[in-house]
Amino acid sequence: MGYTMDNYAGIHAVSYNPALILSNTLKVDINIASASAFGGSDYFGIDVGSLISTDDVFTFSDDADRFPDDSNNFFANADVLGPSVMFRLNDKSSIGLITRSRGLFNLSEINGKLYENLVDQFENDEDFSFDSQNLSGTLHAWTEIGVSYGHLLLKKDRHELIGGITLKYLLGAGGLFASSPGFAGTFIGETETLQTQGFLNYGQTRDFDRDGVLFNNLEYGLGLDLGVVYTWSPNTTVSVQQGLNPYTLKVGISVTDIGSITYDQAEITSYNLNASVSTGTIEEDIQEFLDNNYDSTADDQNTKIQLPTALRLLVDWRFARTLFISVQSDFSLVKRRIERSNTVTNVLTLSPRLETKWWSVYLPISLRQNEDIMVGTGFRLGPLSVGSGSIISNFISSRTRTADVFVGLKIPIYN
Repeated sequence: MGYTMDNYAGIHAVSYNPALILSNTLKVDINIASASAFGGSDYFGIDVGSLISTDDVFTFSDDADRFPDDSNNFFANADVLGPSVMFRLNDKSSIGLITRSRGLFNLSEINGKLYENLVDQFENDEDFSFDSQNLSGTLHAWTEIGVSYGHLLLKKDRHELIGGITLKYLLGAGGLFASSPGFAGTFIGETETLQTQGFLNYGQTRDFDRDGVLFNNLEYGLGLDLGVVYTWSPNTTVSVQQGLNPYTLKVGISVTDIGSITYDQAEITSYNLNASVSTGTIEEDIQEFLDNNYDSTADDQNTKIQLPTALRLLVDWRFARTLFISVQSDFSLVKRRIERSNTVTNVLTLSPRLETKWWSVYLPISLRQNEDIMVGTGFRLGPLSVGSGSIISNFISSRTRTADVFVGLKIPIYN
């Protein structure tokens, strides 16, 4: 967060908006290796300051505060940008080749009290009832090889419009998924009995191992990113494409991750939850608990997992020679309740930055879905970029619910 608006971000900005492959000031940009991770939940909170000040080993079960409600949500995103390159063909076009591996996890609308007891294997004998609606969860991992192209569509006086597209060949490593339109129940602590009603579907792609994702049995699909960027340069006639970056205002819109991957012969199990079961001897994981206590039917069928399609907007204002302030927003175009799909976390980010040719510093301030305002920082120093959209707020907050980090190493070749 914050870094993708840097005019020297190069290939790293293309995944946000493919038109940014031309709307930047690099002649060539070669990524060596970059990675980012983002995760959290509205179910738990962590006091990072207290965690650092103690020598005890951290565990979620003992050290995280819990905030169970009727519809808790969990999310995680790991993204690795492999060897990639972009270069300017001429003043009107740029092209790039991108390799990228990704893993996303979403668990939405799960009853927090039920989840807490499942994790604790019903050690607490407190009675509770629940009514879960539109439960949906998907874990998906894949690699993509993309070709990006940006072109100057319009130039008139001090106005420029750039269009961009990324075509992606997807190699799916697989995933697992669960969903239920609704199920309800009651736990009676005195008798250690769980009474439930409803239905639950659970499935996974063929040979998928959730403990260690392997990219050796792949399925294939196609993906697409589309974007446009408009720039206004009132004080100069120099073109952005000449690498001199004179604009005062930049506005962009893009739609990313259009597409899906279809997996052959995924095993899907439907559980009939109309039963009363004993929780006194639970020692297995959730899937084993379902298999051992509820009637089910299993079927192998082709299954499509949808990519996390998102709408991304950006506005970047240059108010001094090296000083900028940007506003970025990410909105999921996939509803949480849609089965077998991932979603991005909706976020609105305000990010001032100091930008020069060889280094930049930025300060992203974000309002995230299911979270309070998050504050982070990051920098670019030649080929190295490091940052986090939440590191400052995580250290000063007593209830951290999300965290993210980014690190990248590349070879930039300037105009």
